[in-house]
Amino acid sequence: MRAPLSWLREYVDLPAGVTGRDVAARLIAAGLEVETVEQLGADITGPLVVGRVLAIEELTEFKKPIRYCQVDVGTANGTGQPQNIVCGATNFRVGDKVVVVLPGGVLPGGFEISARKTYGRVSEGMICSARELGLGDDHGGILVLPPEHEAGTDAIELLELVDEVLDIAVTTNRGYCLSMRGIARETATAFGLPLRDPALLDVPAPNDSGYPAEVADPAACDRLVVRTVGGLRPEAHSPIWLQRRLQKAGMRPISLAVDITNYVMLEIGQPLHAYDRARLSGPIGVRRARPGEKLTTLDGAARALDPEDLVITDGNGPIGLAGVMGGADTEIADATEEPLVGQAQGTTDIVLEIAHFDPVSVARTARRHKLASEAARRFERGVDPQAAAAAGQRAVDLLVLLAGGKADPGVTEVAADRAARAIVIPADHPDRVAGVTYGRETVVRRLQEIGCDVTGTDELTVTVPSWRPDLTDPNDLAEEVIRLEGYEALPATLPRPPAGRGLTERQRLHRRVGRALVGAGYVEALNYPFVGPAALDALGLPADDARRRVVRLVNPLSDEAPALRTTLLPGLLEALRRNHGRGSQELALFETGLVFRPTGNEAAPARLPVTVRPSDEEIAGLNATLPQQPRRVATVLAGAREPAGWWGPGRLADWADAVESARTVARQAGVELIVENDRHAPWHPGRCAALFVVVDGTKTLVGHAGELHPRVIKALGLPAGTCAMEADLDLLGRAATGPLSAPSISSFPVATQDVALVVDAAVPAAEVEAALRSGAGELLESLRLFDVFTGEQVGPGRKSLAYALRFRAPDRTLTAEEATAAREAAVAAAVERTGAVLRG
Repeated sequence: MRAPLSWLREYVDLPAGVTGRDVAARLIAAGLEVETVEQLGADITGPLVVGRVLAIEELTEFKKPIRYCQVDVGTANGTGQPQNIVCGATNFRVGDKVVVVLPGGVLPGGFEISARKTYGRVSEGMICSARELGLGDDHGGILVLPPEHEAGTDAIELLELVDEVLDIAVTTNRGYCLSMRGIARETATAFGLPLRDPALLDVPAPNDSGYPAEVADPAACDRLVVRTVGGLRPEAHSPIWLQRRLQKAGMRPISLAVDITNYVMLEIGQPLHAYDRARLSGPIGVRRARPGEKLTTLDGAARALDPEDLVITDGNGPIGLAGVMGGADTEIADATEEPLVGQAQGTTDIVLEIAHFDPVSVARTARRHKLASEAARRFERGVDPQAAAAAGQRAVDLLVLLAGGKADPGVTEVAADRAARAIVIPADHPDRVAGVTYGRETVVRRLQEIGCDVTGTDELTVTVPSWRPDLTDPNDLAEEVIRLEGYEALPATLPRPPAGRGLTERQRLHRRVGRALVGAGYVEALNYPFVGPAALDALGLPADDARRRVVRLVNPLSDEAPALRTTLLPGLLEALRRNHGRGSQELALFETGLVFRPTGNEAAPARLPVTVRPSDEEIAGLNATLPQQPRRVATVLAGAREPAGWWGPGRLADWADAVESARTVARQAGVELIVENDRHAPWHPGRCAALFVVVDGTKTLVGHAGELHPRVIKALGLPAGTCAMEADLDLLGRAATGPLSAPSISSFPVATQDVALVVDAAVPAAEVEAALRSGAGELLESLRLFDVFTGEQVGPGRKSLAYALRFRAPDRTLTAEEATAAREAAVAAAVERTGAVLRG
């Protein structure tokens, strides 16, 4: 909302020295968002005057029209003689009043004017267009003034070129500030000055002689006022002061009747619409649209109406979208338009429709038809229902004053009785909310300043004013007291969390996993939890894969991703592809988050009231409609895992790195990961590992890791050899035997024994490792595979696995005999369980 300071002063007697920035500071302190204070005309210097065109000489020797004009500027030039001015515009004629800047004047943008020779003539000044004066973007011709202004009159004052305009970003709960009335009320309160309310007008009582009207849906339109003005002069134009106020407020002047309705909307905050009475047929009505009805709106678009649309009608059908935009068939006719048969040229009789519409209905209609009008903007934020009659009277008065019309004594009003909203609030409630002692007198005074009627002593009954639909509960009233007393007066106090509460074990595991993966070189990537069939197809998932059973959204953000994800991989792989395409070659990303697996029992939840807390049974019913939401962790890798440098050639990421990322996660849960070969999309069938842990004594699959299938890599546009891991974080947490404890560090030396075992090539190294661990006993501190060898020395179909075994006792130094015995026991277990042969 743009609020000119000169207009604001009409309602609040601000001291002469108060500037726009002073007003902005007070309004900001009161909670309004003043974005800018625009200084209009600050760079304009006179003489800038009204001139009367005395003569025009057409210069025909040039390629474009050039005119040499004599212009009477009164005594502004010090001589009283006409000024000779060269001008290229052709939209004015002899006798017209124009705006002339004389030599020595400066126009907006620092454009200095001087007498100069051009087109073979000396031009003593310039005749100005609207854009050259900073009045708008119209540069199609010269600004022609009404004939009543005398030559030599100061145009800077006449056109109100110097002003300050406050640009205020009005939040959705402060709709009353989309009007000069609302901003003036806030300004008066901020400065402690009285307010001249523009809505306080003498309005005639409703009677039966007004234009007929009817409301079929009182819930959507609880007030409809209809006024009529006849005998208007079709040629009447908006005066300069009215046009300038509209322009400063960001609106374009159109015609007198339309300008008056826009002016009243800006002044009082009540949108209203003017109809040409000659184009109306029958009574004005308000109802829902009927199937198949259409309406051509003022923007020229033919619109198919929805049965939920609220429309204004006459005897022939819809003539406007209620609260959004009027129809083209009943718009005000300009004096230059072709008249209707039997009618005078231009509109002479006007019917004003002023109504209060349901905010939700208007908002839905505006969005349904993609019409963002100024009227809809106000209605959807809440308009004062009591202002309709005053707005109608203000528009009637202006039409009579400016267009020579005569007000019809008939006043039509259809209104549904609605009691004023009252809120009961303890007098010390704002004190308890703010942590500041305001006292009852301050609370009552501040509530009265915003228009509330307050009664009571310790418990206040506050009747909310009709223009504040956002005040609905005690906390809203407390906020009003706090903001008017000043947010800067609130003390800085730290919240005191209750003792004994902290992170759950699930949350702690989530954080440990994130820290561990970051420490291993991974970067966290948070992705949207939406997925589409194309992404699942690219992963190569079989038709019966459980990950294809998705939970679809009723209102998805994108038709390409209409469901909730069942796996973290699509989002992570898309992030990897995007980053690789932008030049990042070595990538290691991870994500922890929820996936959504439908149970088949999902149903649309029942709508619960928001006024009371739902019962435990209702909450349980809501939870029963939700899909399963396990928390998972996933990693993806591409490019070099170990970069090349002076230390060596480097190494590309492979399936083993994906498996190691799973082991990193498992270590944070304190569980041992069991790794086995598997075939599972979207991984390469020969480079895919199934990840198991023991949960409640049962070996349980928790995820997969390895290199992605080449077809998946090609379909998703990923780098060659991209690897990935995904695991169920909740299952890993369940497998944990208890809280993690710090490792004990022995002060005694370690005894290292190496062993090389020859096994069949099909025997997994993990199986050999498990056998060695079981046989080595409690003295085994760690076991590491450091070499795999195949060749003629071990025979065809065989492989040699070399392990380093570290033994240590917590209470003594191991002897060579004890370490050797433990090693031999480990070898014996491996020989028995895997058929291994000790390599010499």
